[in-house]
Amino acid sequence: MNTSLFDMEHYQPLPDLLKDKIILVTGAGDGIGREAAETYARHGATVILLGKTTAKLEAVYDAIEAAGGPLPAIYPMNLEGASPKDYQDLADVLRNEFGRLDGLLNNASILGALSPIEHQNIETWYKVQQVNVNAPFMLTQACLPLLKQAPSASIIFTSSGVGRQGRAYWGAYAVSKFATEGMMQV
Repeated sequence: MNTSLFDMEHYQPLPDLLKDKIILVTGAGDGIGREAAETYARHGATVILLGKTTAKLEAVYDAIEAAGGPLPAIYPMNLEGASPKDYQDLADVLRNEFGRLDGLLNNASILGALSPIEHQNIETWYKVQQVNVNAPFMLTQACLPLLKQAPSASIIFTSSGVGRQGRAYWGAYAVSKFATEGMMQV
């Protein structure tokens, strides 16, 4: 019998665990981001859905609405070309609309191409680093004042096993996830 005070294997969050929380999710259109956004909303959070494909964000919005969650907000943004001003503009919109931010999930990323390092395309390398490293840094930096307005804010980064142990052919993506691991620690 497990006698620990917190048994993760059997943990069941309360249905209203995130009630009245405001959480920004990047890459919210599909995959981990979509699942996280829908889960946060299911537990009461108002979710800001950020991604590059409006139609995917609208589908997540519709799923959250159909499930009876708090109405989310949609903020289309292509992280590949976003500048520091774009992130500051987003932070300003969030400040005006919500006044604070309780959580930020830096989830959006791109894989690039799997190939030997000598065949890595430099343009693809730049794009992967921009989306997977620079974007989360700039977004986090722009949102920190809003996160500090919340009583207990959280920042979460998604990573990958290739960000802790490199693997052949995973070049730009693995390097970006090593950087993500370092950013989380810093």
